[in-house]
Amino acid sequence: MNLPNKITMCRIVMAVLVLIILMFPYSSVGITLPIYEPFNNITIRLDYIIAGFLFVIASFTDFLDGNIARKNNLVTDFGKVMDAIADKVLVNGVLILLAFNKSIPAVIPVIIITRDTVVDAIKMVAGKKNSAVGASIWGKIKTICMMVGLSLTFFSNIPFEIVGIRLDSILLYAATILSVYSGIEYFIVNKKYFLEDK
Repeated sequence: MNLPNKITMCRIVMAVLVLIILMFPYSSVGITLPIYEPFNNITIRLDYIIAGFLFVIASFTDFLDGNIARKNNLVTDFGKVMDAIADKVLVNGVLILLAFNKSIPAVIPVIIITRDTVVDAIKMVAGKKNSAVGASIWGKIKTICMMVGLSLTFFSNIPFEIVGIRLDSILLYAATILSVYSGIEYFIVNKKYFLEDK
């Protein structure tokens, strides 16, 4: 197993740990997690702090493994599959659990996960036609907005919350809008494969 694939596997482990930390029934087993108040009226939970740090590290490895693989010609089919799985487990899992905990609006994961499902289906069709279209610039910007927005959510939007700027919400809504736009763009680019005669 090459280095990029090892990094990808580490991201899967971190993603699973993040999900466990977020959904563990602490109160049911008699564990009371401390809640910190670093600034007036701004609180942050210990489980969110731990999960947040793991999420930030895991998000960085998403950039790192792909960059190393492309730079050193170490791209493998195994790596592509596991990278996609790692991304889905990390991002979609976090979106669902944060929505369940009412940390973000439920509409955000519903739209983003639906869009990703549709795009994955389009990729399958395009792949069967021996065509592969890479992510557009809007898709990449969407990913950046989402990763930064989720990271800020874990840490109660600090430091921007201090000055009353809800940057976490702004970025997550921007990611949702860009998700829809890039999904439509992806469909338009590949629609010819759906219109071909069988």
